[in-house]
Amino acid sequence: VQLQASGGGLVQPGGSLRLSCVASGFNFDQYAVGWFRQAPGKEREFVAAITKRGGSTVYADSVKGRFTISKDNAKNTVYLQMNSLKPEDTAIYYCAAGGWVNSDPREYAYWGQGTQVTVSS
Repeated sequence: VQLQASGGGLVQPGGSLRLSCVASGFNFDQYAVGWFRQAPGKEREFVAAITKRGGSTVYADSVKGRFTISKDNAKNTVYLQMNSLKPEDTAIYYCAAGGWVNSDPREYAYWGQGTQVTVSS
């Protein structure tokens, strides 16, 4: 079982990034997927999640209207399009797979290794 997150980097405030999370080793289309983030000295927080077929999404209030999560089961991949980035979005971003859409990280069984996003001028 593996989740590989990528796409992070350094971007200026107001810029955009697209994160990808590629899954292998399990039936990806049977799992909901969430994105979480953790900034230095802070707890891991929920960002967004999508149902197993991609028909429904949930977002944290802090990213609503700026971030978009999508799921391509044919490619075993979930994306997080991040627009209008702010310095407070700086964190390590993790993808995780679980049985249903949930903001509680304890409900997710499989986790990727994380990708660093830094928003700075």
